[in-house]
Amino acid sequence: MDVTAPPSLPLRLARAVTEVLSPAVVVPLLSFAVAWYGTNHDPVGTVGWGLLVTVFYCAIPMAIVIRGARGGRWEGHWVRERERRLVPFLLILVSTLVGLVVMLVGSAPRDVLALAWSMVATLLACLVITRWWKVSVHATVAGGAVATIVLLYGPWYLLLVPALALVCWSRVVVEDHTVAQVLVGAVLGPVVGGVVFLALR
Repeated sequence: MDVTAPPSLPLRLARAVTEVLSPAVVVPLLSFAVAWYGTNHDPVGTVGWGLLVTVFYCAIPMAIVIRGARGGRWEGHWVRERERRLVPFLLILVSTLVGLVVMLVGSAPRDVLALAWSMVATLLACLVITRWWKVSVHATVAGGAVATIVLLYGPWYLLLVPALALVCWSRVVVEDHTVAQVLVGAVLGPVVGGVVFLALR
């Protein structure tokens, strides 16, 4: 007889937040938001460039991670083991660099290119840190996204900071990260991604 207690309400909420505000959701939303701004609100350009960024910076990376998880190469679609993150991170880096080349050849808008470069730089920073420590990619992506949106659309979008805090909380509650790991991620995104984006746009 199974006597395992059902997960608590905070844990269920944290699991939901982990998925709803995951990089797989945040990156496409950010891509279209930046494309909308970078194309001067051109619907066709927004869809085209937004989809391009989404494919190389989200869809292909998620396919890599999910395939690896199903093949037993690592645990879960968020790669819980730090030691096994190197290979998926490197494969994801290849995808992002290919996408960047396509955007350069296709003369993508300056803001879209700045976003691409900023995400490559952030991924490299995570890759280096992950050799020794498990920084939260969820928090890093969310922090970088908030910083990018604020830089483009203005300080009112600092109202997104509670969503970043919610992401950090969720990663700790599901026991995938420590408080330190999510805090470093939340700072790493703006400091690396935000600064590179601001410098190149």
